[in-house]
Amino acid sequence: MTGGSRPMLVIGEALVDVLAPPTGARSSRPGGSAANVALGLSRLGHAVRLATRIGDDAPGRQIREHLEHSGVELAKGSVTGAPTSRAVARLAADGSATYEFDLTWNPDPAVVDGAYGSTPVHVHTGSLATALGPGNSLVVTAAKRLRAVATLSYDPNLRPALLSEPERERPGVERMVALSDVVKASSEDLAWLHPGVDPHLIAERWALTGPSLVVLTLGGEGATAFWRHGSYRLPPSPVDVVDTVGAGDAFMAGLLSGLLHTGLLGVGPADTTAAARSRRALRGATASARLPEALGPALTFAARVAALTCSRHGADPPTRRDLG
Repeated sequence: MTGGSRPMLVIGEALVDVLAPPTGARSSRPGGSAANVALGLSRLGHAVRLATRIGDDAPGRQIREHLEHSGVELAKGSVTGAPTSRAVARLAADGSATYEFDLTWNPDPAVVDGAYGSTPVHVHTGSLATALGPGNSLVVTAAKRLRAVATLSYDPNLRPALLSEPERERPGVERMVALSDVVKASSEDLAWLHPGVDPHLIAERWALTGPSLVVLTLGGEGATAFWRHGSYRLPPSPVDVVDTVGAGDAFMAGLLSGLLHTGLLGVGPADTTAAARSRRALRGATASARLPEALGPALTFAARVAALTCSRHGADPPTRRDLG
């Protein structure tokens, strides 16, 4: 695996996705945005630790076996005596999904507050973990502390059914954006968060507030990357869509993997200056309007990972071998 003894750290929810197709029987699969990203990173060859909350019940054991089978390490304390959360993904005829949740996000503070073992090479968080109380405040505090020793990525991956009005959610989202080095958001996220405003304008503005890179995913229309001095439109990857469950998380995992492999994250050995070196590499790569040489391959790789996930049922990201 890449990264040596320094793992990627993912903080956030793991749950069971109950897939409800327009016809046919329901089925259940492990899911949750953070768990999907951790799974995707591990299958792409990275050492990954997931700090989460699952129950010591049948769904929790299903999640645990699924993650550990692909090499994801659960942070100590992630398994609790409370029931495992779940989401019902109702699939439309075109493969798109809408979600209903039975979810609690109240992880053990010791898990979120730093019981991670070795210093991570990179930290990823987002979605319900940074939006849903009571655990969201713990995650934001951990992100602020960990960015001193690691780079940070964030995907808001908003679930309006569990949130309040956009104007109340906006400050928390944009606080996390400003803390982060890499941000990925969907056009649906930004259309909900800023009604009536072109999502491209929001992503472009976010790129001026702190992150070195903001990527706006556009579903079947590809994606657009923004940095302080420029932007790049990534065309869509051809794919026969089975469903879109986990596609955004797969893109996120592919993007982080691509940035690691091209030397824009995880720069140099683990010491007190590791985060600063990686930030300089990212900021330096995006110092002009020209497309950074390493960014194009990372984006293309992310799109391939997401496309292959869309060709499968549920959140089932590919391994590096699957990608050829």
